[in-house]
Amino acid sequence: MSTSPRFGSAAVEHAEAVLVEQYPRLVRLAYLTLPDTRGRHTRVLLAHKAVQRALPRTGTPAAPAPAEAGAADESGTHLTLVRSRVLRAALAPSGPAGGTWARIGRPPGPPFVWGLRLWPPAGGVDEAAQTLSGAPAPVRAAFVLHHLDDVTEDETVRLLGLAGAADPAGAVREALALPVAEELLRALRRPEFDASVVSARPTDLLRRRRRARAGWAGLATLALTLTVLSVRGPSPEPEPAAGPAPSGALDPARLQRVPSDAWSDTARVDFTAWPARGGRTGDRDLLARALGTWAAPGTTRVTAAPGTTAEPPPRPPQLLYAGDVDGRTVVLLRDGDRVVRYGEAGTASGGRTLDITRTDDAGVTTAAALTLSRAPGGASARYLLAPWIAAAATRDLTRAGDAARPLAFAADGVTAPAAVPPAGAPADGAPPAGARADGAPCASWPVIELTSSTRIVEKHSFVLTDLGGLSPIHLTYTPLPDGSAAAPARQPREATGPEARAAWAPQACRLGELRPGAYRAVNVWDFAAAQLPDGAGRAVWSCTRASGWAGPGDVTVRLRLEAATPQDVTRARSTAACGRFGQHLLAGFRWRSPAGRWYLLAAGSRHVTGITATGAVRAGSSDRTLAAPWPGPDGAVSLTGILAGGGTVTALDGAGGGRD
Repeated sequence: MSTSPRFGSAAVEHAEAVLVEQYPRLVRLAYLTLPDTRGRHTRVLLAHKAVQRALPRTGTPAAPAPAEAGAADESGTHLTLVRSRVLRAALAPSGPAGGTWARIGRPPGPPFVWGLRLWPPAGGVDEAAQTLSGAPAPVRAAFVLHHLDDVTEDETVRLLGLAGAADPAGAVREALALPVAEELLRALRRPEFDASVVSARPTDLLRRRRRARAGWAGLATLALTLTVLSVRGPSPEPEPAAGPAPSGALDPARLQRVPSDAWSDTARVDFTAWPARGGRTGDRDLLARALGTWAAPGTTRVTAAPGTTAEPPPRPPQLLYAGDVDGRTVVLLRDGDRVVRYGEAGTASGGRTLDITRTDDAGVTTAAALTLSRAPGGASARYLLAPWIAAAATRDLTRAGDAARPLAFAADGVTAPAAVPPAGAPADGAPPAGARADGAPCASWPVIELTSSTRIVEKHSFVLTDLGGLSPIHLTYTPLPDGSAAAPARQPREATGPEARAAWAPQACRLGELRPGAYRAVNVWDFAAAQLPDGAGRAVWSCTRASGWAGPGDVTVRLRLEAATPQDVTRARSTAACGRFGQHLLAGFRWRSPAGRWYLLAAGSRHVTGITATGAVRAGSSDRTLAAPWPGPDGAVSLTGILAGGGTVTALDGAGGGRD
């Protein structure tokens, strides 16, 4: 026989008084704890129902009194009971049995709303929901209890335990580790962000009218056939399909704006530190058009970099720029790891464009500039420079000895027009000497050289190239290994010094081959050097790696002679080779000397201590390079490199080979 205490009628009345008094806070707790995969309309209804059903019935077993955890009075007992019952309903795992729907009920009523969609007020609860997006339900509940309801850590653990959470203490620890903006907490505590206050809009009126007509037609048919059926009430409006942006994300008033000096007082120097600049940042109509076009492009031309989604923003994006440039109006917006450029003709009624690019883990260099506009014909472009850029210049990458020419830019970061590399369609195979990717003559390759402010770093300049995308690409250089295999690996450095410019000059025009991709940086790594047979002189083996925003990169190994066009050795796509996590490299190919003789040439990175060739050529070397005569016609050759620390590496091939 159970001896646990139960609630009498007086206790239930006290619990009701507490529930009514704390109703807004309890609704907020339920709303933010409920699965964030549900739409706001459904969560609002379920939150209200969870709170209203939290009132115990007479005879309900009472939870342990808060006095056991240090609570002071009887009202605390009733509040603990109500909170735990609200949490138990909101934390219930989803599923067909025993889930949230089973505990709270489906359809979500009462309260029941037909013909309306509801959502909480903008700016407070939804901001918190976005902050907590993806966090487990117990963590979200702990965040609300501790940060918003001022419940102690120990009492939060106890409440979660009473609600049936699997690991209450772990949930509290994770909630405390979440980044919390004081502005958000202050906003959530303001009266105008009462979670129990909702906004309402009608659902699809025409669809409801069609349903009503169909219903009357059905009833008439039933009457004529004298069939008696039990008729269910109408179901609630379905959740909107995934894809459309939440209405709050399209509100220009809710765009995120960063203070103008944030970049100089943060350890995260990237797009998150860009302030909103331009002469039209206060133009609500323009910003609304940009957001609306992003959410529903219609006939607008949309260009998305490979691997980049064009879906509308799930939350209010960050405003980077809004202004008029060369007869067009441009808006730049950032949403997480994407930057979007909206453009329209001066009339605001036509010529709209939407360009989207990835910006994963952008930093001081890869978040240093964005392309604002291009001149007709594409000969020049204007850039918006990051607020930490102190100086800008242009260079010709094909001429290692040329001096940089200053590039002027305005106080809002918009540069004067700068020449851009010639556009051309990529071609299969290597272009002829002195040609760009499409085989056309390549007389120059303009790049921009930017210098960071000394407020964040001293004497830091770097080079970016424009390949037609929204985000210019960072160029770097890694010099030849210094000494033996035991010496530390050389790290990529900026392509600004004489050695780097000399390495880039003969292969600058090959950058045009990368135009279709979504790249963040390109590095030329000189990994070996050797004297070639038949007096051909000294050659440098280099690996050019174009790193994508998503992680993998495309590489091309080339043999660079002192007075000749670099020759392609091999290529591989979507590989880690020639990067931080692919430092062991071996490559080889069949080469014809100036004397007309054929040789097998091979070279390895600094940890390669020997090379063995089998197949059409049988040869070996106790060094990092190999040159052996190639007898007879073409044939297959296998290369194996011996590593200093043990193990082997095979030759890089088009499938990304070169495995240990």
